[in-house]
Amino acid sequence: MKKALLLAALLATVGAAQAQSATYAIDPTHTAVTFEAKHFGTSTLRGRWDKKEGTVTLDKAAKTGKVEFTLDMASISTGTVPFDGHLKSKDFFAVEEFPTAKFVGDKFTFNGDKVASVTGDLTLRGVTKPVTLTATGFNCYDNPRLKREVCGGDFETTIQRSQWGITYALPAVTPDAIRLLIQVEAIKQ
Repeated sequence: MKKALLLAALLATVGAAQAQSATYAIDPTHTAVTFEAKHFGTSTLRGRWDKKEGTVTLDKAAKTGKVEFTLDMASISTGTVPFDGHLKSKDFFAVEEFPTAKFVGDKFTFNGDKVASVTGDLTLRGVTKPVTLTATGFNCYDNPRLKREVCGGDFETTIQRSQWGITYALPAVTPDAIRLLIQVEAIKQ
């Protein structure tokens, strides 16, 4: 019995030594969060948030992780200042009352050694709902300039904006379904 317990403890120690998580800081210059929404069923409106920050903790061996990502909602940009102002208003994001949006994800799925999706909670306008971000690309590489590992990829999801209380002009002007695209690179710390 003692030998079995000793062997189990030894295996647990070896497993813990092999599974090492690393923390990565979001690189804002190589990270973009954009949205797409149809306008009267014709053209696609697009916009982005220019200020974002966050961290990713990733354990490739254990296939686990955690991401915390925050958007400065006042940094929304569509290329049209009056439209940006309307999106910041209570009709849409109510930026004065809710200056940030946050995604916290801790359910990672992998395809081999690559992240396939991250599920977590998106808090927007003070409402928190589950969201799954699907990876359409994921890779890690040794950055020759930084001399550090960088991991990242393209992620996407479609949310129903009404779940976060954004119901203005539904469905006549823009639909409930809004596509979010996240291009992210994060630098190992």
